[in-house]
Amino acid sequence: MAFALALVPGAAAASEPVVTSIAPDAVAVTIYRAPDRAADSAMNLDWLEGYALITETRSVDIPAGAATIRFESVAGGMLPESALVTGLPSGVREKNLDADLLSARNLYARAYGRPVILRRQRGKDGKGTVSEERAVIRSGPDGAAIVQTRDGFEVADCGRGISDALIYSEMPEGLSARPTLSVRTESTAAKRATITLSYLAWGFDWQTNYVVRLNPVTGKADLTAWVTLASSDPTSFPAASTAVVGGKLDREDSRETRDVQDGDLVLHCYLQPRVWAPQVIPPPAPPPPPMMMEGMMAADIVVTAQRRSAPIMNAPVKVTEEGLGDLKLYRVPMPTTVAANAQKQVAMHDLKSVKFKTWHTADLWDGIDGNATIKLRTRNRKEDGLGVSLPGGPVAVFEPHEADLLLVGQGGMRDYAVNEDVEVTLSSSPQVHVKVRKTASAARWADFEAKVSNANPWPIMFEGMVRLDDGAKLLRPSTPLTRKFGRPTWTVSVPANGEALLRYRVTDPD
Repeated sequence: MAFALALVPGAAAASEPVVTSIAPDAVAVTIYRAPDRAADSAMNLDWLEGYALITETRSVDIPAGAATIRFESVAGGMLPESALVTGLPSGVREKNLDADLLSARNLYARAYGRPVILRRQRGKDGKGTVSEERAVIRSGPDGAAIVQTRDGFEVADCGRGISDALIYSEMPEGLSARPTLSVRTESTAAKRATITLSYLAWGFDWQTNYVVRLNPVTGKADLTAWVTLASSDPTSFPAASTAVVGGKLDREDSRETRDVQDGDLVLHCYLQPRVWAPQVIPPPAPPPPPMMMEGMMAADIVVTAQRRSAPIMNAPVKVTEEGLGDLKLYRVPMPTTVAANAQKQVAMHDLKSVKFKTWHTADLWDGIDGNATIKLRTRNRKEDGLGVSLPGGPVAVFEPHEADLLLVGQGGMRDYAVNEDVEVTLSSSPQVHVKVRKTASAARWADFEAKVSNANPWPIMFEGMVRLDDGAKLLRPSTPLTRKFGRPTWTVSVPANGEALLRYRVTDPD
């Protein structure tokens, strides 16, 4: 379990009363995609670089005179410079983010040079003897757990048939159970105020995950889309009004990297590495457990929908699309929990009979000898079964095989607006081979032959773009070529278990 700690702001006068708001009455979470992540690439769950706009409503009893208001259970990744507090009688005089996290790692680091209790258990399954002795931590949280006892220095929990655990008799000064924002204010009279707290926080991200069930006979597919949102923040936001924003929103941050608020404590023996977790006596008022699963490393996903066999259009939760200037906002229409260190999926689209065409493509250049790339193409319009906004994200393509569906490719898709040409790049095809060889040459020209071999028992469409140096010209193609993106393009239907040839001449630049 991840704990959070709060540093008591030193700026607050000791005589001022402190009012604590433990949790918000209501909260809204709007997640923005990581600015530097390409729309068609998957989230890095170990390092989420998107952010969220979090708006909280809290009811606070404010005393007369100067006071410090503490807002507990804010996001651990809060950017304090972005925090806006409205509803205080006389505004905010000062604000401080107290957001270090009480984790096993931080607790161990804070205990450096301090006495702890070293508990040792000999034997397995709790059947051995247990002894305790005082020790002093003499190492940092990276490397081995070196402690000093009456007998000298040693490495804790390092084999010998003994299981060691460190017990902390007290919590180091300045640690608390929750990330906290504290503000100083002043009121002419005691009153109960409804306060709105809005801020940006790191450690969130979202993407769209697409599942395409392709029927190669009809050339049509069923397309299912899910909004996948993720949080690496230590704070959970239960029953939140949740939305995600599609499109690229430029944002610059003065910090080059996001601060690491907590982390796992992994200590090693000198002879044999092993994971070591110290025993921690919890603080008097531990935080409530997250409402969803802990530990995103397990890559668990909570799916807000019905059973897979039912159409997701009948799912109890399905995001709705709204305009937001040049961006798109996708709102979850009912309260949902954005849990700490977790993922969640919400249904987005369930489209039937989408007209996809399968293409095999390659760039044609002297010496190429490899497999073609599989691409799916369509147009984002109602006539082709689409006509909806398609935020970027990973794509998995399945085809029927007897009574089952088998994965035939994975790729990514960028953001597509309505009426745009859609292209999904999948993996290379082991059944379609492309080779270009030089057949003749002179001082200012060279002749080439491009061959596409199709080992599939059905015909395929191939598209090859000829790569030319600046100023070079393509002459005398054996079949008429078109131009795509300004480049000569060979489009051909390759028969089942057959091949197609293209011969052409390239002249050097003048």
